[in-house]
Amino acid sequence: MDTLRLVRPGMEHLSQIADFRRELLDAGSSMDGCGPLIRIEDPMEWLLDTQARSRLETLPEGRVLSTQLLCMRGDTLAGMIQVRHILNEYLEKYAGHIGYAVRPSERRKGCGTWMLGAVLPVCRDIGLDKIMVACLDTNPASRKIILSWGGVYDRTVHEPEEDVNLEQYWIKL
Repeated sequence: MDTLRLVRPGMEHLSQIADFRRELLDAGSSMDGCGPLIRIEDPMEWLLDTQARSRLETLPEGRVLSTQLLCMRGDTLAGMIQVRHILNEYLEKYAGHIGYAVRPSERRKGCGTWMLGAVLPVCRDIGLDKIMVACLDTNPASRKIILSWGGVYDRTVHEPEEDVNLEQYWIKL
């Protein structure tokens, strides 16, 4: 089994990003932690948007500073994880500091658990001492990942726009 590693997205990942997006769409999966990948078909446009969100001077209005990372297993883009540096009103109410997605063909191989653990030092480096992570109340796999890294259940909230219930957990760093 190839070793997992987190990398910042770059031009060399464009075809992998397109394949990742296609696989998630074909499976009807959400794209949590993938930035606007669900609505941006062109991987280059997504990359430029992601890079803009990573710097204060180019941060789009209404967005929060974020660090987007790819989880690579060998040459395969296995998952994506995003760290939001601060919580705006929406993130505080619903989504939290971290979002992540694992491509369907890479699920049940430990990628999600590994990604969340690997990103915790990134969270510390940007000055966070605790992070909120949320998952659908119908997603036991994500709940298990969060709990494995010390997640402490806080509450369940209803997100009206998507009409879903989200369980919120806090992880101390």
